[in-house]
Amino acid sequence: MLSERRLQVLRAIVQDYVGTEEPVGSKALTERHNLGVSPATVRNDMAALEDEGFIAQPHTSAGRIPTDKGYRLFVDKLAGVKPMTAPERRAIQNFLEGSVDLDDVVARTVRLLAQLTRQVAVVQYPSLTRSTVRHVELLSLAPARVMLVLITDTGRVEQRMVDCPAPFGESALADLRARLNSRVAGRRFADVPKLVEDLPDAFEPEDRGTVSTVLSTLLETLVEENEERLMIGGTANLTRFGHDFPFTIRPVLEALEEHVVLLKLLGEAKDPGVTVRIGHENAHEGLNSTSVVSVGYGSGGEAVAKLGVVGPTRMDYPGTMGAVRAVARYVGQILAES
Repeated sequence: MLSERRLQVLRAIVQDYVGTEEPVGSKALTERHNLGVSPATVRNDMAALEDEGFIAQPHTSAGRIPTDKGYRLFVDKLAGVKPMTAPERRAIQNFLEGSVDLDDVVARTVRLLAQLTRQVAVVQYPSLTRSTVRHVELLSLAPARVMLVLITDTGRVEQRMVDCPAPFGESALADLRARLNSRVAGRRFADVPKLVEDLPDAFEPEDRGTVSTVLSTLLETLVEENEERLMIGGTANLTRFGHDFPFTIRPVLEALEEHVVLLKLLGEAKDPGVTVRIGHENAHEGLNSTSVVSVGYGSGGEAVAKLGVVGPTRMDYPGTMGAVRAVARYVGQILAES
């Protein structure tokens, strides 16, 4: 374990390097921070931190910079989450409250995160598998054609056309709508197949084929893989950090184009807390020079998807964690009220 003083020296090095972009020397540390010891003592502490792999000397510079291991200790032990100010929170709320539908919520969230953190923002659409049914609407478009509209608790709306095997009257359609909603409204998607399996038996024999067709369309909608949708924004922010990427920015940009990679990076939605992955903790080689800060969001206290930011390891971790957490909280509120 590092002594308290060496932890303070490491904290000062991380803060200075993130703030100035310059390798940090012992003289600058003693001038900028009230460490209460001489530059010679700080030099010894820095040598010990370097021996243990928390800081490194880039090229022939006299200063030191944090390693992935140093940033990890900083995030785990030394960095609190910096809360947003009241005006910042109001601005987030006002911006998100103007959203007209789920696509707009996601688009505004991406823009907001990218602006607040000046990193690349990634927002996963709410997952269907973790959603519940708010309402199923059935609309007659022609005697044998029905539009099925599925509305989820997160405000997601899925529409499907159903071509029925026989004409289906308005009264039968109203009966199906009422019976269907009484069984599935407020229930998890995973539970729906069991809840509706005997529903055709409640109808006249000549209507059962149509009821089965409508139900199979509903079940197909529930299991479709479009839950793996993402929106990404602020990629141009990376160009401001060109010198933070050791060789070229291209591997990072290529990794960001692979949505499967990004979904893995964001992690499982069931883990609702703020997650920070630093440098080589990211399995994808193209992202070894980046850090990913992510958090779950959702309505009613349960995470249904993830959002987060990707930036260089030289990142303002307390500020980024605070922004990501605050935005997730407001998105959850918007979804709960929608």
